[in-house]
Amino acid sequence: MISRRDFLQGAMAAASIYGASGFGNFSRLAAQQRMTQDDLLAFEPMGNVTLIHLTDIHAQLKPIWFREPEINIGVGEARGKVPHITGAAFRRLYGIEDGSPLHYALTYDDFVALARTYGKMGGLDRIATVVNAIRAERPGALLLDGGDTWHGSYTCYHTQGQDVVNAMNALKPDAMTFHWEFTLGSERVREIVENLPFAALGQNIFDAEWDEPAELFKPYELFEQNGTLIAVIGQAFPYLPIANPRWMFPEYSFGIREQHMQEMVNEVRDQGAQLVVVLSHNGFDVDRKMARRVPGIDIILSGHTHDALPEPVQVGNTIIVASGSNGKFVSRVDVDVRDGRMMGWRHKLIPIFSDVIAPDPEVAAIVDAERAPHLEALREVIGHTDSLLYRRGNFNGSWDDLICQALLEEREAEIALSPGVRWGPSLLPDEDITREDIFGVTSMTYGQAYRTEMTGEFLKVVMEDVADNLFNPDPYYQQGGDMVRVGGMGYRIDVTKPQGERISEMTLLATGEPIDPARSYVVAGWASVNEGTEGPQIWDVVEAYIRRKGTISVPPNTSVKVEGA
Repeated sequence: MISRRDFLQGAMAAASIYGASGFGNFSRLAAQQRMTQDDLLAFEPMGNVTLIHLTDIHAQLKPIWFREPEINIGVGEARGKVPHITGAAFRRLYGIEDGSPLHYALTYDDFVALARTYGKMGGLDRIATVVNAIRAERPGALLLDGGDTWHGSYTCYHTQGQDVVNAMNALKPDAMTFHWEFTLGSERVREIVENLPFAALGQNIFDAEWDEPAELFKPYELFEQNGTLIAVIGQAFPYLPIANPRWMFPEYSFGIREQHMQEMVNEVRDQGAQLVVVLSHNGFDVDRKMARRVPGIDIILSGHTHDALPEPVQVGNTIIVASGSNGKFVSRVDVDVRDGRMMGWRHKLIPIFSDVIAPDPEVAAIVDAERAPHLEALREVIGHTDSLLYRRGNFNGSWDDLICQALLEEREAEIALSPGVRWGPSLLPDEDITREDIFGVTSMTYGQAYRTEMTGEFLKVVMEDVADNLFNPDPYYQQGGDMVRVGGMGYRIDVTKPQGERISEMTLLATGEPIDPARSYVVAGWASVNEGTEGPQIWDVVEAYIRRKGTISVPPNTSVKVEGA
């Protein structure tokens, strides 16, 4: 008798040959540089279950520019594997034509020219159009939100997330999980969650005092679609109390909780679930390891690391779907479930080209109404940029270089530190910089810009600790984010070395002198997880710097030397 594993592997291999991702035909259309909304939505339905996945929108309700990373290094078993492939190598892997819309949407090179050709991406009103079209074709299709939703914009900050909640509710999600939402504070999270008209999921969200599942969040939700029982298990970001301020949500603990995940998978199977879906904010490499170690998961909808992949990655009998960030993409997955098993699937990563997809009038009106009281502040021009401003990359981005330079000058520091967060839209050269743009890369609830002294020895410890979060070969020890961005100091990093040995040649750029372990340096930074941090808000620091400069030009950053990548 053929095993389920052999059957699935054969079926999925055949499906990939015959276009199960829905990617091949669209790639050819994209290469010909002609798109319509019908092209973007075109999909040959299959099976009896449809899932729609959206994740990491970071409160970006309007279309934006967003440049994908140039450098995304994989270590350990992930070395050289997606999503750690970028640029031309990524395009070769997926057969994407140079200069095509998918070149623009999925890779970084030639970004400015292609952006001016193909326009902005995203916009919740365009996403609503896609979701509504899929639901019209497939009644009962589940919309699943992977988290990092109520965070990352001027209006989100000033409404404590309510603008995004109101707009997202109009899309009628079926479930969501969480990460940055918790930085609104546990009281505000409770207030929102108690009023959500859909499931708030997190099998790994526990009561910190009693070490048992937190009552506010369900570990999973069961749905029925076309007579098929589907279990959706939530997995919130495991390292919230490490990567973000624990004091903002002291009632909760998190963690991967792999054993509890296995128990939940077993429990829903015992209740008759024929398809088990994990709605995850682990990050892709953590999801890949979990897929290998927790039997019984059919699909993982991955979030947190902002990866956008045209094809799911198969690990054993599990497929992992990565749907990008900032509203640039929506994933559709159709599944054939028979005899209690996933017998096949078809997938499409739908790029949200805002000039091609018509906005949904209802959601557009809600978004505009939420923004209306803030329009004067949002649109105020603070300065101008001659440079492409972007954030993504393991070691630096020009937005981060600008923020570090603002910290150095406005806070009169020798060294600046800026967190290696992945969120934040890009700006093209020769564009105005508005207050909304600044908040798009700085907005958070603990944005105070501190000024302190650190010894060279302590700086080395900080750098080594952050590097291990990113380059530990075991994904379960990778605690989120990219490398801390540094201004005023250069260094060399060997990603193959163990913790404590990765960072060397630390140099004070102002003098060219090596960092002295015994000397104290004036350091400015922001986003400290420590309670009571004092200083002006980072957006005020950056605004003051841009106003003083008028026009921003960010030179290429050559201060980080990378080995072993």
